[in-house]
Amino acid sequence: MNDIPHDLLGAIDRLRKERNAVILAHYYQDDDIQDIADFIGDSLQLAKAAQTTQADVILFCGVHFMAETAKILNPDRVVIVPDLTAGCSLADACPAPLLQRMKDKHPGARVVSYINCSAAVKAISDVICTSSNAERVVRSIPASDEIIFAPDKNLGAYVSKQTGRAMHLWPGTCIVHETFSERKLIELLSKHPLAHVIAHPECELHILAYAHFIGSTSALLDYTRRSDAPAFIVATESGILHQMKKVAPTKTLIPLPGMDENCACNECPHMRKNTLEKMYLALRDLQPRIEMDEGLRQRALVPLQRMMALG
Repeated sequence: MNDIPHDLLGAIDRLRKERNAVILAHYYQDDDIQDIADFIGDSLQLAKAAQTTQADVILFCGVHFMAETAKILNPDRVVIVPDLTAGCSLADACPAPLLQRMKDKHPGARVVSYINCSAAVKAISDVICTSSNAERVVRSIPASDEIIFAPDKNLGAYVSKQTGRAMHLWPGTCIVHETFSERKLIELLSKHPLAHVIAHPECELHILAYAHFIGSTSALLDYTRRSDAPAFIVATESGILHQMKKVAPTKTLIPLPGMDENCACNECPHMRKNTLEKMYLALRDLQPRIEMDEGLRQRALVPLQRMMALG
């Protein structure tokens, strides 16, 4: 019905050139999307790539808040997504009006918002962070200042533990990282006693307690490359294993399952809404397109720029 060509990869490549488009993809995308992307990375890497691109069109293969971030940083470029409904449980868990109420209860507090939030939340934040730089961002705030950390309570708890800073934590979680099973982790460790547990800080603290290494998606990828461990139990979204297999082809990679034996709980259902077919249609039609009120964009840009300035 939509006249999808048989050679999707070829058609996408042709349209990419015709549109002067760049394809950005998160590590949690399906393998075929990662392989056709011009750039793959975690949230911080993709934000930097969006900031520096010279393309006329940005096709963002990730979730909605990521494409919004690209639009905030690139107001004069066309930003499109394969599926406009690809959301994020963290962003959904923190509506801006409710965060504003929390701010009102703590006047003077600095709001540090994880990049996994809406443009409206960014606009009322003091500074944005990613899992790569959250500790650095929190340490940059004077010890005398109160901090509200939104929307991920698990990342916030981890950063609080690492920095010694007490923070008011927004009660949001990632639907993937909150489902990992401690019992199954113990079972895997008993079967693979030489394996290193590597975990994203969006995991709950009782999972992180077992980790040999904790870091952002890109940091986990780098650890598998440089570590001497023969095997890794990976406590993050399973899409990252595609790149891990490339950088560590001789090592055993074991995705940590969720609590439910019958579901793909270690796969983000929002990330997996994107497909090659939808990518082709987005490039063909330049839709769905991310649009944003200019006043909102400018307010959201300020805390993003503060993050970028911190590195």
